Amino acid sequence: MPRVNDSAAQVMIRALAILLLLVGPVAVVYAIDPATLPDPKLEARYLALTHEFRCVTCQNTTIADSQVELAGQLRRQVREMLLAGKSDQEIRDYMTARYGDFILFRPRFAARTAWLWLAPGVMLIIGVIVAVRVVRQRTALVPEDDEPIEEDLRT
Repeated sequence: MPRVNDSAAQVMIRALAILLLLVGPVAVVYAIDPATLPDPKLEARYLALTHEFRCVTCQNTTIADSQVELAGQLRRQVREMLLAGKSDQEIRDYMTARYGDFILFRPRFAARTAWLWLAPGVMLIIGVIVAVRVVRQRTALVPEDDEPIEEDLRT
């Protein structure tokens, strides 16, 4: 009879795991930001702004997607500033003044952030130059190569 109890326990564990998989994500979604704004235009601006700001704690997550308490406070701050009639640029300026350019997922082009914007292009140019040099060097070796492609190994 211990096998019957073991299988019943396994069935209960599987059922609980399936229940958690089904209900867990729904609870997380509602836990992130359940508040809504009265005006649909304000709501759209709120969603756009919260997806622009990086969570200072998580670093690779927007404040809209983060569950950290600080992200919740930042979302609340954005909501209050929108309700107070602040423009999107005023909210961005406030956040960058308080947390620096790091809070922006797309930092502004400035002297301090120029390398972020220019580095991909510079790396692409360097890669193309290296590839062209390698191809030229290898094609220069072809006329000098007078050995047969396959050697007869039977001898």
